[in-house]
Amino acid sequence: MSVSQDVSTHKVAAARADIRSLMVHVEGSPETSARLHSAVDLARQFDATLIGVGVETFRPYTDPTGMLGDWVVELEKMVQEDLKRAEATFKAKSAGLKTEWLTIETMPDLGMAQLARSADLIIAGGRLPGGKDAYRSSDTADVVMLSGRPVLVVPPAGAKFRGEAVVVAWKDTRESRRAVADSLPFLKAANDVVVFEVCDKASIDIAQSSTLDVVKYLRRHGVAARAKVSAAQPSAVATELQDEAMAIGADLIVAGAYGHSRLGEWMFGGVTADLLAAPERFILMSH
Repeated sequence: MSVSQDVSTHKVAAARADIRSLMVHVEGSPETSARLHSAVDLARQFDATLIGVGVETFRPYTDPTGMLGDWVVELEKMVQEDLKRAEATFKAKSAGLKTEWLTIETMPDLGMAQLARSADLIIAGGRLPGGKDAYRSSDTADVVMLSGRPVLVVPPAGAKFRGEAVVVAWKDTRESRRAVADSLPFLKAANDVVVFEVCDKASIDIAQSSTLDVVKYLRRHGVAARAKVSAAQPSAVATELQDEAMAIGADLIVAGAYGHSRLGEWMFGGVTADLLAAPERFILMSH
């Protein structure tokens, strides 16, 4: 190993030492294997404890006739079988790592948010959008909103995380500041960090001043950061971020989630919704 490689390795190890525990929702279904695979790889890179969570429930039914008792018993049995299958999958895939396994029967989003107290970082995503059963699968956006922890979203097909270059999606909001602070272990380990704000033409001067302030903050923490501002329509922000990430070879975008209400984004569109709709690379989100 060369001197430069040795320095880089120690830099990455020191920066990521702040992340000691990762949490991932493990489902028995094969379409979520990308999430678990990425979580295992990250736990190995960080030398962190990987906490697997089995969480699901079944849809409550109103039974005025008293004839659905046996069906409810069968549903409960199915939930137990799913949780056992998830546990077996987790233990097989995470062999050799420091691990914990937690099980809770509730709505997955609520269960992940409740158990997030145990983790530094939640690994989510790793599945194609749409077609999810809310009683068995956690919704990434809800986990971001409810957990109070940074959430690393895995691309649907999964990927091996590198983190050598990072794009920080900057907007001067509480959520963006929180995301920058939460992502410091990743930013310190990166070789190239672009603090990137996309705004309208009238706001370019303000955006340039704002992004430079963030760069100064990051450099005080030893982050190799630089600023960039681009003028574009609000509907193009997510595309601009993806294009910039591709240009610098970044496999991670850092972003604050839902600068206004999630209902507002659902009704009118927004960067968070656009990024989560089809994540092309890893996304670290905080709210």
